[in-house]
Amino acid sequence: MLFEVWAPSAEQVTLQWAGARAAEPPLPLERDTERDGWWRTTAQARDGDRYAYRLDGGPPLPDPRAARLPDGPGGPGAVVDHTRFPWQHPWPGRPLPGAVLYELHIGTYTPEGTFDAAADRLAHLADLGITHVSLLPVCPFPGRHGWGYDGIAPWAVHEPYGGPDGLKRFVDAAHGHGLGVVLDVVHNHLGPSGNLLPSFGPYFTDTHHTPWGTAVNLDAPGSDEVRHYFIGSALAWLRDYRIDGLRLDAVHALHDSRARHFLAELSAAVDALAGHLRRPLFLIAESDRNDPLTTAPRASGGHGLHAQWNDDFHHALHTALTGESQGYYADFARAPLAALAKTLTSGFFHDGTYSSFRGRTHGAPLDPRRTPPYRLLCYAQTHDQIGNRALGDRLAATLSPGLLACAAALVLCAPFTPMLFMGEEWGARTPWQYFTDHTDPQLAEAVRAGRRREFAAHDWGGTDADWPDPQDPATRDRCVLDWSEPDGAPHAALLAWHRTLLRLRRELPALTDPDPARTQVIYDEKARWLSLRRGPVHVAVNLSHDSVAAIPLDTPTGPARGLRVLAAWGEGGGSGGADAAAAYGGVVRVGAESVVIVWGRCGP
Repeated sequence: MLFEVWAPSAEQVTLQWAGARAAEPPLPLERDTERDGWWRTTAQARDGDRYAYRLDGGPPLPDPRAARLPDGPGGPGAVVDHTRFPWQHPWPGRPLPGAVLYELHIGTYTPEGTFDAAADRLAHLADLGITHVSLLPVCPFPGRHGWGYDGIAPWAVHEPYGGPDGLKRFVDAAHGHGLGVVLDVVHNHLGPSGNLLPSFGPYFTDTHHTPWGTAVNLDAPGSDEVRHYFIGSALAWLRDYRIDGLRLDAVHALHDSRARHFLAELSAAVDALAGHLRRPLFLIAESDRNDPLTTAPRASGGHGLHAQWNDDFHHALHTALTGESQGYYADFARAPLAALAKTLTSGFFHDGTYSSFRGRTHGAPLDPRRTPPYRLLCYAQTHDQIGNRALGDRLAATLSPGLLACAAALVLCAPFTPMLFMGEEWGARTPWQYFTDHTDPQLAEAVRAGRRREFAAHDWGGTDADWPDPQDPATRDRCVLDWSEPDGAPHAALLAWHRTLLRLRRELPALTDPDPARTQVIYDEKARWLSLRRGPVHVAVNLSHDSVAAIPLDTPTGPARGLRVLAAWGEGGGSGGADAAAAYGGVVRVGAESVVIVWGRCGP
């Protein structure tokens, strides 16, 4: 097989066998005459053989493109023959329009924290009505447990989760349940522990800096190969592991001054691969810029990504539910229902408006003719919005089941692509806290101190004594989902409510209608009610803690007629609360902390 590596500054490169072949002599690589800086050789090898590279007689280094690191970051790589895996389920793909995503962390979805254990729970998601499982990063990182955002090998799979074959078994099982798989990938930085890429070439640059340190080199000398490195990694996930889409972490931290942005180059490559494979593939950006160019077509100067997260929707909904106003919630908390109405109808809240958190104007308006609503993801909770709180507390820790039901209705009936965070569907009480397993004591202490500074700066509550230690194994353990919860109260009722909402989303074309003109919102800030209309479907929520609301069901031609209650969460809890579902005369009466979904036609 062919062994090749980019090492532009090396004068000599050798292939060093490891593991069972450690006694074999090293093999010299020759310069590739057609690609500057590349070295290559051919050798007999099979799946599982371990190897490393030596540059100019130095220590053995893992292959930057190794698909497997059996001993973790910094150890030798292992050959992976992707053709050996026995795929069981032919898969035509599942596109993004109409999707419902479910964010899942392999290490805490089950006590075992493995791909195989998570695969055993996929039937739950298929029955719920989820269409795509969105995995947090699975690249190798130090230790056994972590969020995965400090990975150091973007071509490899974390061995404690199950390695490359474990990921393939998970994807194959998901496809067997009719579920697509989205993978979170990190191109904006690599973790510091075990990161040996600088030994090979200029993968990083001092020209730019990120919150995590030196930036990935996307525009300085040598950046052509660095860009190819990350684009090649992205294509490998989609091709070799049959992943359906990628979530791109913090693309605002990808510093690129070149005429063609890295994201546009990546999206073009993914679109080409989708044509070659004849199945839909997509890219979802996490971006805090509120920039329409992120998803605008490449032909009109955009990056051509297929969707982006919309934190503005989250912030507006969160402040409406909780009343929190610290940090980046401040602007939304002044009039939370007005902010929520604006995001539901316009996408971004900050679309060129002043952001007090940033101390400047922020964002730009979306053109609904170029950006159908499904290109924005909406959510009430995510790993970031929970895990970056000091105690990692979910909404269920402080909100009533009724308010959780209201949140679910607004997320799953919004015009955007909805996403749930694992356990949200039953109101899980387990926290989601930041945890690490760094083997370097100095790095562990630096992370511990850094998190405490962040918690104090954001005023998340509690004191230093209350805040969890990321390095304490108990921190990870308390984040593992409790799978006994869905059988008890109030969790079972919330789970049934989510199933009802997702069934309505499948059955009612109005709830996935891409025409933004068919979405209208009315609200009363003081009385704390809001009505979201999607064509003939009205979602009436009452966030008041103690007052019944009489909510008008307006349409463009007047009050709605022929009203029919489709679903309701009433004061007694659970769907179908009759007392909360009285709808007549173009008005629906909704109890405190309740929601009613009504069908009502326009006109006489």
